[in-house]
Amino acid sequence: MDIKQAILNKRVFICIFTGFSSGLPLYILISLLPAWLRSEHVDLKSIGLFALIQLPFTWKFLWAPFFDRFTPPLGRRRGWLLITQLGLLATIPVFGNLHPKLDLWLIAYLAGLMAFFSASQDIVLDAYRRELLLDEELGIGNVVHVNAYKIAGLVPGSLSLILADYMAWQNVFIITALFMLPGILMTVFVKEPPLRYGTPKTLRDAVVEPFHEFIHRNGLATALTILAFIFFYKLGDSMATSLATPFYLDLGFSKTEIGLVAKNAGLWPSVFGGLLGGVWMIKLGVNRALWIFGAVQMIAILGFAWLAVVGHSLIWLAVVIGVEALGVGLGTAVFVTYIAQTTHPLYTATQFALFTSLAAVPRTFANATTGYLVDSLGWMNFFLFCFAIAIPGMLLLFKIAPWNAPDKPQLSAQ
Repeated sequence: MDIKQAILNKRVFICIFTGFSSGLPLYILISLLPAWLRSEHVDLKSIGLFALIQLPFTWKFLWAPFFDRFTPPLGRRRGWLLITQLGLLATIPVFGNLHPKLDLWLIAYLAGLMAFFSASQDIVLDAYRRELLLDEELGIGNVVHVNAYKIAGLVPGSLSLILADYMAWQNVFIITALFMLPGILMTVFVKEPPLRYGTPKTLRDAVVEPFHEFIHRNGLATALTILAFIFFYKLGDSMATSLATPFYLDLGFSKTEIGLVAKNAGLWPSVFGGLLGGVWMIKLGVNRALWIFGAVQMIAILGFAWLAVVGHSLIWLAVVIGVEALGVGLGTAVFVTYIAQTTHPLYTATQFALFTSLAAVPRTFANATTGYLVDSLGWMNFFLFCFAIAIPGMLLLFKIAPWNAPDKPQLSAQ
């Protein structure tokens, strides 16, 4: 399959909707909620601890087997998708009825519920995408998914912030929730992917066999190394961006400036980086792309440290965010592709959930410490620390993806 055929087809087009629907609720949690809380004068330590409400993203592999084993109306993938998406549509507007100072614990519980629906949606979307795409389309399909994921971040990270300067937060959350509708329409109109490998015969098979198969296929030592790599590869980047919006606010940028400059400056570099990454992966292979894209992603973290020195500068804000978005677009594209090719099609939901859960651990536990780290280190030293913490993930590439080694053969879902 040539590059044109891999890009211009219906399966890859569907990935636009899977990415947007997946990204919107997460960016509400990591971008809009911190901005809302900070604008209402909630302290940084409390905002940092709010990362813990993302625990469902870390533990989602525990209930992922249910999505592999059981089939609700509309089908095994579409049925669970519709349930989780309707849950998100109903949950998001409720935030607007709460007050950050008076209802902080209630907000935390509601955010946890929203995270559960979002993590569950991700389980099914990842499995659906893995079963939908041909092996040759995995790279570019995941790139399109990641780009749409990032574009979805413009809604809570840009549009919603701008609206918050002109209307009540209650209306902002209602409008933001309505952007779940494209994903719901996708779920209603797409077809259920064919069951090439069937489904696990029992719940025990759905729970136990995905782990047994992964260890048996790779060997225990290699399996543990793969899991360590998945944990560390995006650790520094995740920590560096966890308090990005409060960082911009502390530098003196208004919510409108953040919405117009910071977020939009990151859009096109991110889209370009993702598309470049997808095409480049076809030429480079996944192994070499992990090295190159990971290095760019890691170096981009230093831009935040530079912005902490420069201070309030719209030009430097745009440059730093653009470079960071380019690095993350490249790094995320190859990372998701690597995870996809590591799963077995019979246990797609559970294995994909296990791997992405590990990737979410930094965002949940490590990011919960970021408020304290900033208080003790200051913004510049905090970002230098994030750069240093990204090094172990790159070193593991010597074992996971040696530069001159061929890519691992992919397990066909077709």
